[in-house]
Amino acid sequence: MTAPDHSPPSAAGRVAMLIVAAGKGLRAGGGVPKQYRQIGGTPLLRRTIEAALACDRVSAVAVLIGENDDAHYADCIAGLADPRLQPPARGGDTRQATVLHGLRALAHLAPDIVLIHDGARPFVSIEVIQASIDAIAAGHRAAVAAVPVSDTLKRADPESGAILGTVERNGLYAAQTPQAFRFHDILDAHERAASEGLASFTDDAAVAEWAGLTVVLTPGETGNVKITTAEDLRRFDRDSATREPRMDMETRVATAYDVHAFEAGNGVVLGGIAIPHDRALMGHSDADVVLHALTDAVLATICDGDIGHHFPPSDPQWRGAASDQFLDYAVDRLRQRGGRISHLDVTIVCERPKIGPHREAMRARIAEICGTPLHRVSVKATTSERLGFTGREEGIAALATVTVRLPEQNDDITAQGGHA
Repeated sequence: MTAPDHSPPSAAGRVAMLIVAAGKGLRAGGGVPKQYRQIGGTPLLRRTIEAALACDRVSAVAVLIGENDDAHYADCIAGLADPRLQPPARGGDTRQATVLHGLRALAHLAPDIVLIHDGARPFVSIEVIQASIDAIAAGHRAAVAAVPVSDTLKRADPESGAILGTVERNGLYAAQTPQAFRFHDILDAHERAASEGLASFTDDAAVAEWAGLTVVLTPGETGNVKITTAEDLRRFDRDSATREPRMDMETRVATAYDVHAFEAGNGVVLGGIAIPHDRALMGHSDADVVLHALTDAVLATICDGDIGHHFPPSDPQWRGAASDQFLDYAVDRLRQRGGRISHLDVTIVCERPKIGPHREAMRARIAEICGTPLHRVSVKATTSERLGFTGREEGIAALATVTVRLPEQNDDITAQGGHA
């Protein structure tokens, strides 16, 4: 490792991650850019974005997309509700121009550190990301994730294929991403290169080197591969079918039921959507019976009590509170245990208001709160044929079923209560 520059160290401060995903990716086939092709049912780019968001030291994530990729990108991030994810920015004619566009788009956030990462490297780990941040926070001005070259390297004639010699691999490294920089350093370097008409740099570290910055290496990982070809996609898609069993993942299903009575009012909140009605639902919070049932079901998958345990109605801070924060809290606790949502299903039982006109808005809002794709959320409604308290229009009931995938080793984690 090279010693740090002697200029004043940079505190970690605000860290932005720029994901470069504006290329055509035609070598992977399939009729769409490779970053939107699926691995194990999930778009490659979404996996990359989720990997970036998994590091809580990253303050903002910005994605650079192609000129005509708006619809692909919208489908890719559907239901991904993280306030750190910025609106996408447009790429340029080259990768170098694309990165410059992205850096300019980040300027209003005034980050201290920027990580530039390939959208086609979906398996980057938190450890690799954190090592990149640490290098800049320690005083370096530029850093590149890399792994030592382990294969024997040959130099050959490009026309005949005849070997001309063996390359000494000691001291050789294969560069990966993320590549980390002090934000203003790399922005200035890219601006200077563009102003001088230089457009042939193969990565951002090369731009930094040209600008006179010392670039150091940080630990990469062999698993932090860049997916390039159709065969790469097929291989990782095949691997995804066996990856979960090797991780000892299990499926858990939990159900929950909630009910709220009507009281005087002029509207109800169901599934995070305000619906005009001639009455309101009675409750300490906003009485969203749908989100309450889903919250209880999510907590049940990790054996973590119920909504009343975490948000007791005796606590005045929850009076009139929006219930989306309860569900968001439950999903966050699931993710802290390594779990992820496979499916959310809720049935609303009431005579009125009519649910049909609001069903899709509820699905979209639930998907947004939970950070899950829309196709994993089901909302349906029924009446009780005028029987019982719902039939007499005395209140509304909701039944929720939640299916998750969870690492088996988390069975032994003791759930801890507390407020959000």
